[in-house]
Amino acid sequence: MRRAILIFLVLISVAVIFLLWNVFGPAVKNPSGKYLYVPTNGTFAGLKDSLVQNGFLSGFYFFDKLSDYASLQKNIKPGKYKVDNGMSLYHLVRKLRSGRQEQVNLVITKIRTPEDLAARLGRILEIDSSTAMNFLKSNDSLNKFGVDTSTVLTDVLPNTYTFFWTSKMSTVFDKLNKAKKKFWNSERIEAASRHGLTPDGVYILASIVEEETNMQSDKGKIASVYINRLNKGMPLAADPTVKYALKDFSLKRIYQKHLEVASPYNTYKNAGLPPGPICTPSEKTIDAVLNAPETNYLFFVAKPDFSGYSNFATTYTEHLKYAKDYQQALDELMKKKQTPQ
Repeated sequence: MRRAILIFLVLISVAVIFLLWNVFGPAVKNPSGKYLYVPTNGTFAGLKDSLVQNGFLSGFYFFDKLSDYASLQKNIKPGKYKVDNGMSLYHLVRKLRSGRQEQVNLVITKIRTPEDLAARLGRILEIDSSTAMNFLKSNDSLNKFGVDTSTVLTDVLPNTYTFFWTSKMSTVFDKLNKAKKKFWNSERIEAASRHGLTPDGVYILASIVEEETNMQSDKGKIASVYINRLNKGMPLAADPTVKYALKDFSLKRIYQKHLEVASPYNTYKNAGLPPGPICTPSEKTIDAVLNAPETNYLFFVAKPDFSGYSNFATTYTEHLKYAKDYQQALDELMKKKQTPQ
């Protein structure tokens, strides 16, 4: 009798250990560190397919039992979930049931078009790029944020923003808009008004300066050139706006044929600022515009030493001399490149 009881207890113990091991043991496999994505309106069957396809689980008996106990089938929460290698079924089901998804980073550096922004959002969020683009092209969607389809990128300051993978476009844009409002404090707004510009006007001008040079010390002076041209009613005549109008950002030189493009972004043909930014300028560039020195400069051209800096001029005659020096240096450089070594 004692022997039978002992065997029974051993079997019970083995069964309990087996059960505990399958529930609390390292059942989940994820050596490559992949994430589990549960789409909006996803089903329990779809969740299981994803677990199989990613190699997280090979069997579902205990997963199904735990999911049934936790009512997971009726409470599928979409999101991007971190799945640790060696995670237990208990912790996996608990995480999915509670919806403890990971955040994703939207890193904005310099982008040039709403299409670029839509593509980036489509790569990191559940929304696809076409859905994002439809939002960015809809004034009905943008009106509440104080922008339109031309000025939409003025709400996009280069920075790193965190979102949940399931975030909608309205949520994304609300965070971007709040960051913009925080950036444009009273000091910056006052600095913009001293130049006769609105915050959006400064952003648009800064986008041109951003495309003109990488040299921080030249940015304020280049901004002063354009501010002086605006004040005198002169066309900005900014080459980067022509590239934007043509949507050809590979152009190295702008020729007369390029200046004929019919576009509100062609600042050779249209007075004033273009209707929207031509890229997302950095905070440093925006502040360089806001703190642009008072100068009499009306022209600038790259220095012939190809240092990246510019020569600035107050008269067209002086500018022509600088432009000739640069053109000669450029021609000589091209000849060297074409001469066989």
